Amino acid sequence: MSDDHTPSTPSPAPSTSRLDAGLEAEIAEALGGRSVDDLMSAPSRPAAPKSGGRQMRTGRVVQVHGQDVFVEFGPKSQGVCPIAHFEDPPALGESFDFVVERLDPFENMLILARPGQVTKAAFGDVEVGQLVEARCTGMNRGGLEMEFAHHKAFMPAAHVDLRHIEDISVFIGQKFACEIIELKKEKGRMVLSRRKVLERDKAEKREQLMAVLEVGQQRSATIVSVQPYGAFADLGGADGLIPISELAHERLRHAKDAVKEGDVVEVKVIRVERQGKDTKITLSRKAVMADPVATAMKDLQEGATVTGRVTNLTEFGAFVELAPGVEGLVHISEITHDRLPNPVATLRKDEVVTVKILSIDEKKKRIALSIKALKDAPPRPEREDRGGGRGGRGREREEPMVERAADPSMAKLLLKFGGGSLKGGLGSVPGDTKAGNKIPK
Repeated sequence: MSDDHTPSTPSPAPSTSRLDAGLEAEIAEALGGRSVDDLMSAPSRPAAPKSGGRQMRTGRVVQVHGQDVFVEFGPKSQGVCPIAHFEDPPALGESFDFVVERLDPFENMLILARPGQVTKAAFGDVEVGQLVEARCTGMNRGGLEMEFAHHKAFMPAAHVDLRHIEDISVFIGQKFACEIIELKKEKGRMVLSRRKVLERDKAEKREQLMAVLEVGQQRSATIVSVQPYGAFADLGGADGLIPISELAHERLRHAKDAVKEGDVVEVKVIRVERQGKDTKITLSRKAVMADPVATAMKDLQEGATVTGRVTNLTEFGAFVELAPGVEGLVHISEITHDRLPNPVATLRKDEVVTVKILSIDEKKKRIALSIKALKDAPPRPEREDRGGGRGGRGREREEPMVERAADPSMAKLLLKFGGGSLKGGLGSVPGDTKAGNKIPK
């Protein structure tokens, strides 16, 4: 309850059967004129069904005063809940579910909380499963040293967050909501979990998200994990995978070259696969990013002369960067007019060269370049024209034929085969007037 109320009229001195004057006036004002006697006659532990080890009741808002919301469960059963536990200030007469944290014996007022909200309570009034707010005072090898209601508590490293945190010392000095997962009051032992609170919040958000999540939606997401094959991003209750091929338009060696943990990025939902309770979500970052390559290619024209930097040399040619992310290929046949065994014979990596754009394929994002197109071809040595067919083969002029001397071996051959002329252009025996054996001089 608030402490800023002042009594409007003098009250009698406190007695063993009544509250002190100031407190009685404060409660009377807060409860809209109801008597303290009615409040005191209410049962100290009202019967109610239990939820998670604590009582759960449905009550009606009867007054909102300062930071307190007063709730009525019946004519003689009232409670108070912090207004911070409501998303919006409640209206009078509205009904809500409340968790009964404890009974204040002095005020005979139920101290309430909304389900899932943190309450401030004394060490002796808390129990396992309850949400409390604690401060981190230090750390040790096993986890965080915590403090709640002037009592020491402990939080194992595995219960600090949903995911492994390399350096948990970043939480020192912070105050945050925790769930009590172990409590031994007689020994003053309390074990807390922040992860339990985060899991509960995420489960609620996931249910809300999955009810509206659809392929094609554009959403903001927070990078929570970076792996060689891609990055996981939290959509606000559910994680999705951004494959490395969908992180950027350019080719990446590792996902960390594009994003890091904690980055907030815009993504597009490209696939949602529901398999029972499990749902696989695939996201794309490049789908909502302008393609720098496509933009730069629109500024290039076939036939234009540009300069670029040699980024890679291969057996078949050289890749030249014309703009950030925009590369073209100079085929080995387009490097020089001379025959090259390998591009490294004339080019080196990071060399700046002037090239001519031969062709642009925007769909395949390919650009063909030429270096030799900007250079004059060297003069070729003149060849003697011999005519008479392909390759300059033939005779420059016709030479006269002369009689070949008689060959005794040929004469024997001719006699063996009948004395006639042999087919195939071997000629005839001496004296044959049909075809003489003639050779050029």
